[in-house]
Amino acid sequence: MEQTASVEMGPGGVPKGAQTHQYYRTQDIPARFDNPDFFQGYGGKNQHPMYRTTSAGYGANVPSVHTMPTQFHARSQKFSEHLGTCGMYRNFSLNTEADKSKV
Repeated sequence: MEQTASVEMGPGGVPKGAQTHQYYRTQDIPARFDNPDFFQGYGGKNQHPMYRTTSAGYGANVPSVHTMPTQFHARSQKFSEHLGTCGMYRNFSLNTEADKSKV
């Protein structure tokens, strides 16, 4: 009699620990996108059914290799770095608006 090793299946019908690049052609993706097991979902807190949104329903599901992005295009942080160094713009012009009376 042969013994077969049982593999624990994760979401999406793939084995636990599966990586995105094993199923899809990927291009320059960070490790968090290549390993869907890093994410646990957001299903811990119960919400009132009247205020539950569709986005909350999607976020409650744990991702699989089929729902992870296959490409990642990072944006430059040049603008934010400049603001962090110099600070936000501040307007020092004269205020000529009349005060609003409270009635």
